[in-house]
Amino acid sequence: MQVFEHSIGGVLVILVMIVLGYILTERNWFDEHSGRLIAKLVTQIALPCYMVTTITHRFTARELAVMIPDLRYPVMSMMILMMIAFAIVQLLHIRDSHAGLFSSMFFNSNTVFVGLPINEALFGKASIPYVLIYYMANTTIFWTIGTYLIQRDGTKAIHFDLKKTLGKIFSPPLLGFIIGVILVLLRVHLPEFVDNDLDYIGGLTIPLSMIFIGFSISHAGLGKLSFGKDNILILLGRFLLAPVLMTLLVTPSQMPMLMKQVFILQSAMPVMTNAPVVASLYDADADYAAVMVTETTLLSLVIVPVLMVITQSIG
Repeated sequence: MQVFEHSIGGVLVILVMIVLGYILTERNWFDEHSGRLIAKLVTQIALPCYMVTTITHRFTARELAVMIPDLRYPVMSMMILMMIAFAIVQLLHIRDSHAGLFSSMFFNSNTVFVGLPINEALFGKASIPYVLIYYMANTTIFWTIGTYLIQRDGTKAIHFDLKKTLGKIFSPPLLGFIIGVILVLLRVHLPEFVDNDLDYIGGLTIPLSMIFIGFSISHAGLGKLSFGKDNILILLGRFLLAPVLMTLLVTPSQMPMLMKQVFILQSAMPVMTNAPVVASLYDADADYAAVMVTETTLLSLVIVPVLMVITQSIG
C-alpha cells in the first residue's frame, strides 16, 4: 500500500504540471509557435545539459562499462513488439493508411517527455542513467525503422536520407549523453561554474516537458478522443504487452533491481510526441497520431501506479 501511495504521489507531481500546461494553453498563453519553442528548449538545450550533468555526477567509468551492454534488453523488446504489430496489422486488418503509424506507435514509447519525469518522481535521480540507456535504444529505432514505417502511410515518395536520419539519431540529447560518457571515461572534471550552469539549465527539462505535454493535449483536443479498434489495440500494446514482455526479459537477468523497474516503466510509456510531427511531415494521418499521444499520455497516469506495485514483486 505504501508503494501505491508513493507512486500516486509521484504521478500527481507530474499531473499538476501537465494540467498547468493545459490550462495556460486553453487560456491562449501558448500558441503553435510557443509549443515548438518549448519543445526546442527541452530537446536542444535543457535535456543535453541534463544528460551531461547526470552522467558525470552519477557514474564511474567502471559502472558505465557494466551498464551499456544492458541496452540489448530494450532493443529486443522493441523488435519483438514490432513483429507483433506487423502480425496484428495483417490478422486484424488495420487500414493501409494507418499500418505504419500503428506499428511505430505500438513499439516506440515516450522515454523523455513523460518517461524521464515519471521515473525521477518515483525513483529519484538514481533512476536517470537507466532512463538514458532506454532512451538510446528508443530514439535510434524510432528515427530509423519507426520513421520509415510512418513514411509508408503518407502520400510522399519514400526515400532514405542517411544524413537526415543520422542527424535525428545523433540529436542534442544523445550527443549530451555521449559527451557525458566521454568525460567520465577520460576522468575529465568540468570547471565548477560550467557544471553549475549545466545543472541549472538541465533543471528546466522536467517542468518544461510536462508543460509541453499539457500543451499537446490541449492542441490535440479532448473532444477528438475515440476508442476504435486501432486505438484500443495500441493501448493494449503500450500498457499490457510492452511491460509484460519487458518483465519476462529482465526478470531472469542479473541487472540491478532499479534498472529492471525503470525498463519496465519505460516500456509502458505513452506514444512518442514526435509521431504526429513525422506523420504531418510525410502527409500521413497526423490527427490519428495526435489522438493516440493524448490518449496514451492520459491513461499512463493511471497505469503507472499499478505498474509500480507490480514491479515491487520482481526479484
